[in-house]
Amino acid sequence: MQNEWVPQLTEWYTQNARDLPWRRTSDPYRIWVSEIMLQQTRVEAVKTYYLRFIQRYPDIPSLASADDDELLKLWEGLGYYSRVRNMKRAAERIADSGKSALPADYDGLLALPGIGSYTAGAIASIAYRLPVPAVDGNVLRVLARLHEDPSDVKSPAFRREAETFLKSVIPPDMPGTFNQALMELGATVCLPSGAPLCGGCPLHSHCAAHQNGSEQKYPLKQSKPSRRTENKTVFALSLNGQYLGYRRPEHGLLAGLYQLPDEVSFLPDESFLPYLKGHGLNPAGEIRIYSRKHVFTHMEWHMKVFAVSVSLLADRLPEGWLSLDPDLHSLPTAYRICLPDHDS
Repeated sequence: MQNEWVPQLTEWYTQNARDLPWRRTSDPYRIWVSEIMLQQTRVEAVKTYYLRFIQRYPDIPSLASADDDELLKLWEGLGYYSRVRNMKRAAERIADSGKSALPADYDGLLALPGIGSYTAGAIASIAYRLPVPAVDGNVLRVLARLHEDPSDVKSPAFRREAETFLKSVIPPDMPGTFNQALMELGATVCLPSGAPLCGGCPLHSHCAAHQNGSEQKYPLKQSKPSRRTENKTVFALSLNGQYLGYRRPEHGLLAGLYQLPDEVSFLPDESFLPYLKGHGLNPAGEIRIYSRKHVFTHMEWHMKVFAVSVSLLADRLPEGWLSLDPDLHSLPTAYRICLPDHDS
């Protein structure tokens, strides 16, 4: 039987699935929150954020009415802040339509901001038991090895082929279990780095790559373009125990979040005091100079940091600047690592 591996996979999952908080519910909202958080983020890191988020925003109406600063602060440390912005936009759209729950169909889910084919498939299959695939990187890797497929797994064409294939084999009575089983297999057995754990794989007798000893040749990927590097000078300026900063523009990288003051390129040491004076500030302690680096998906920031306590020369801060409240203002990791008391 061509697809006899399907029941073997789902049986393996029922016996080996990790106990994760979002797997203890069929609530579409909670599954949505978990799936968005899990994008680009490790499972272990998500657990605490998920529970805290659900406690503060337990449903669509509470998320739709969330204060932006509070919402972003709650998300701080997860990165990729556009994810939570899109979640609020989706919640607002649902609330504006007079409803309080996510759509119960794939196309309706796909039409919401921030929900792509994978997330729509995950919610539809797990929460609503609809027989639609949920294809993420783990699933693509499993299928590439299973079929010893030389296609580029990052290509849209391979994803379409994967979705078509999975639609033909997904069990209509347990689509959510099937989708989660494939993802779990890729996350815990058919690993992305190093040798896959084929001895514990329920599909090893059906896997073409395993039969031919080519597991580590697959999946094939086009080489990644090298990240560009940007040099910056960042100022960690402390006034009365709080760091100074301002809000970033509403568009572009880290849109709408707060940041420490910075300048493009590395400024020479002797330019620091004129910089302070030009902003109505005076050093009130020892000046520390050190380096930090932050890696984004397509870019690296190399940062020279000037850190010092300051006093005001005038009676107010520079226009647009404010004292950053650590309990209110969300400071992205790229800037948070520049603080002198951050573990580097």
